[in-house]
Amino acid sequence: MRILLLGEYSNVHWNLAEGLRQLGHEVCVISDGDEWKNYHRDIDLSRHSTGRLDTARYIMRLLSLLPKMRNYDVVQIINPVFLSIKADKILPFYRYLRHFNQSVFMGAFGMDHYWVKTCMDCHTFRYSDFNLGATIRYSKENDIWIHDWLKGDKGQLNIRIAQDCDGIIAGLYEYYKCYEKDYWEKMDYIPFPIQTDNIETHIRCPQDKVRFFIGIQKQRNAYKGTDIMLQALEMAQRDYPDHIEIVKVESVPFLEYRRLLANSDVMLDQLYSYTPAMNALTGMAQGLVIIGGGEPEAYELMGDYKLRPVVNVLPDLQSVYHAIVDLAIHPEKVRQLSERSIAFIHKYHDRHIVARKYLEFWQQHSMSRK
Repeated sequence: MRILLLGEYSNVHWNLAEGLRQLGHEVCVISDGDEWKNYHRDIDLSRHSTGRLDTARYIMRLLSLLPKMRNYDVVQIINPVFLSIKADKILPFYRYLRHFNQSVFMGAFGMDHYWVKTCMDCHTFRYSDFNLGATIRYSKENDIWIHDWLKGDKGQLNIRIAQDCDGIIAGLYEYYKCYEKDYWEKMDYIPFPIQTDNIETHIRCPQDKVRFFIGIQKQRNAYKGTDIMLQALEMAQRDYPDHIEIVKVESVPFLEYRRLLANSDVMLDQLYSYTPAMNALTGMAQGLVIIGGGEPEAYELMGDYKLRPVVNVLPDLQSVYHAIVDLAIHPEKVRQLSERSIAFIHKYHDRHIVARKYLEFWQQHSMSRK
């Protein structure tokens, strides 16, 4: 098959592309590398600023690439907003892809209309990026996303593409629940693809201090709960200085990020999530233990009733603190969970296994159009 993967979130498309290539398929990834993360891509489509000159350059670059976006068996867009232009300008490009390719699929991998809408119903999820129980989590950042995705142009674009595309693939339990009600006939959950070959993996066996890794994105700290996790980690280190070492990283490119991960034991990630996402999964592939989202519903969707490697925490300071301290004073648990992390990734997230699932889904839903 000839496959075009358009856009990038946290290396999802590049990992998928590599898995597909190793199965003998022709794949092209066009993206901006997920901005500062600078992931691999075959064709770069970066927009360097919102200034007039850079905007003009981006549009010209995009138009020049359109002939290279034709005649694919499958096109998958990373998100309804798969280009770095205003949402109301994206629909003509989507229609171009639709017209000149056999099938077009959409990823449910992150922020979109159905995610915001479902989180804000305050009953689908006990907690999320947008709610804690029946309480909406209002913040400056959330308010912008609510405005753009719930009622704005991004939301309208999302609805139109979801209704029109051949199929929708959800990468996490949460995103699956967001689309399941309205699009169950043409959507499915497929775990995120992770590189398991040519990656440094070892079981963590801390002999001295346990090294706790936390990645900081200043603009998203409160949204992702990193502020609470960091506070809990610093409290735990003050209380148990002989047991805990903190590795704190702020906004570094992916390769440097992975190097720093390799020398840690435990990662804190995604306080409000039910499921480990790409950041955590990448750490698990290297053998790290994850403190974050690992709710039973997510495991049950995968069909896993045994491994369950994530140290699941509730979205509050004390829950995170106690999870950190428990691992710090019982390092033997780190080894056990590290073994499970590696086994879990190989069983469910290996990019070759995931690529086969994508191929099966694409073929099934492409045929339904004929």
